[in-house]
Amino acid sequence: MKAEDRVHFFGHRAITARHGTTFEITKDEWLTPRGDCIVGVKADKACADLDERLKELLRTEGCRVELEFLVGGERFVVRARGSPRLTLRDRRDMVVRKSSFVCDRTLAIGADGAASDFPRSIVSKLRDEKAKGLLVVRAYV
Repeated sequence: MKAEDRVHFFGHRAITARHGTTFEITKDEWLTPRGDCIVGVKADKACADLDERLKELLRTEGCRVELEFLVGGERFVVRARGSPRLTLRDRRDMVVRKSSFVCDRTLAIGADGAASDFPRSIVSKLRDEKAKGLLVVRAYV
């Protein structure tokens, strides 16, 4: 079984993408220099807004997750896992973690990449507030 959803977001001049264990997309329009895990702002969706079929699969034991970022003609893919422990209730954010920590903001765990792993060419593009990005979230069971 497979399900997917798309999340549109924008860049911000304060994006640094230096966090070593997570990355985040937020609906917030701003970020501070401390938000070093944030790779996109003004997102049109957060965890709670995702397609119900996708959320169902993300909560299935053994779920594999592919997170494909498309920014300015470049592509970056992170692979992770779902978990029956995911609540996917947050209405503002989506966080992908290398660890197995779960809270309402967690989209996926056990990721093979974090903000610091994003290609610097993509991060550079995301420092432009007019930059548009697309995150395609795919779940497989």
